[in-house]
Amino acid sequence: MKHRSVGQAGSREQERGSILATSAIGMLAILLAVGLGVDISRFYLVKAELQNGADAAALAAVSVLNSAPAGIDAAVQQATLKTSNKYNFAHTGITITSVEFSTTLEGGYMGASAAKSPGTVANIRYVRVTTAPSPVAVSFAGAVLGKSKNLTATAVAGYSVGLTDICNFLPVMVIDYGTPIVAPNTYTFRAQSGSFVSPGNYQILALAGSGGADARVGLAAGVDACAGPGAEYAIDTKTGVTAGAVRQGVNTRFDEYQTSQVNPQDHPPDSNIKEGITYDQYKAGAAANTKAPSHTGFPNRRVVYIPIVKESEFDPGRNVVRFNRIGQFFLQTKVGSGSGGDLVAEYIDDITVGVGSVGSGGGGSPLTVTPVLYK
Repeated sequence: MKHRSVGQAGSREQERGSILATSAIGMLAILLAVGLGVDISRFYLVKAELQNGADAAALAAVSVLNSAPAGIDAAVQQATLKTSNKYNFAHTGITITSVEFSTTLEGGYMGASAAKSPGTVANIRYVRVTTAPSPVAVSFAGAVLGKSKNLTATAVAGYSVGLTDICNFLPVMVIDYGTPIVAPNTYTFRAQSGSFVSPGNYQILALAGSGGADARVGLAAGVDACAGPGAEYAIDTKTGVTAGAVRQGVNTRFDEYQTSQVNPQDHPPDSNIKEGITYDQYKAGAAANTKAPSHTGFPNRRVVYIPIVKESEFDPGRNVVRFNRIGQFFLQTKVGSGSGGDLVAEYIDDITVGVGSVGSGGGGSPLTVTPVLYK
């Protein structure tokens, strides 16, 4: 019996050693799994931060495309020099190493030089950006994953499908007298005092409100309304030249601020405030035709949407006006002092609404669509 008791005790001691070894191995496995989970979670976080930076860069690049070589250069600059996002817990800046362009969403991406070629640049609709390989240190699972892993992100942004309605158009109108409106002719959008259009009416719409302050803000930022061809609005006819308000509103686009009611934060200037140039010169962006504003400027602020009204529809005796179409116009010069004469803008083209598809790169001019993040 004694020998049997000694044997049983020895057996139990061996079992305790076996359980200890198994527990130690199990604990190591659990710690490794936890460490692996922590590292993988960090990879996902960093990847998301890199993707945010790539998305922002792609959208910024598309927003400055203008169917001209200068737009390609501006897109590369926007994507590579203005990426403020950071990764790795917001400690390291994101670097964009590749900016490519395409006429279609599916493929055919090319570098900036090829995109600027005469037969291609006008049809560029998409931008693809790629971030630099970013090393992320492995903290716990180095034995399995290595000391670090390089992560990268790619984003594609492009033009939206052609817009159904146009928003933020100016509260003024160009009257179609039956003679074809063609580019690059200039057309009146605010008639001078005593104009033949109608006594007391100077082609200003009261969509932004009936007062001069409303016209000022409407001309600085566009009205808070959307419309397409055939749209009708019951409005009060805006009488009076409203010289001061018109000048103060339009001239914000040329970096001129004469009243506290408009400011460069809410109504920024164009990135090129050089006067007396054509739209083609503006798009080309040559140094001789460029002047930078003193405040932060944005491209295409001098390109505006203005409703076009048929002469037969224009009736100063009623408060309803129907838009025959909405045109794109370019402001060649700012408004001068005094009551001024006719205010004119260079005609670019009519807006074609409701056309285009994702695969074909959206419809019409890049100025009639909006930047969209596709992937």
